[in-house]
Amino acid sequence: MNYARLFLAAVAATVFDALYGFVVYGQALSGVFSRYSAVYRAADDMSHMPVLMAAIFVGTLAAAYIYAKGYEGGSGTTEGVRFGAAIGIFAGVYFGGVSWAVLRVGRDLGPLLIIAGVIEWFLVGLIIGLIYKPSASDEKRSVGV
Repeated sequence: MNYARLFLAAVAATVFDALYGFVVYGQALSGVFSRYSAVYRAADDMSHMPVLMAAIFVGTLAAAYIYAKGYEGGSGTTEGVRFGAAIGIFAGVYFGGVSWAVLRVGRDLGPLLIIAGVIEWFLVGLIIGLIYKPSASDEKRSVGV
């Protein structure tokens, strides 16, 4: 496993995910979130930003590790699309669907959480696929298997 590229992929995915979160969840969906002030923090409450950033990094690092373990030798784009689709459906539907089921949010937010999450994690998976490259020893080991 190429740990340097794994780390780089996780850092790039973290930066992307933080920007995606700001644009999609913080801007585009802010009006919907504001209707659920008993559930979500106010948009100007940045008191937990370090926890948010750490959680994003740990999540993208775990995703990059899973990607590296499942890498099948294709191009970064092809592998990233395949992985992004799988992790997008898993993370987006799981998080969005569970949140919709257990939080006091309505039909206006539930499906948006699912859609935004699937797109978010699809793109994170694609970014990981474009950046992660196996080490030379990993490439040699997978030949002829």
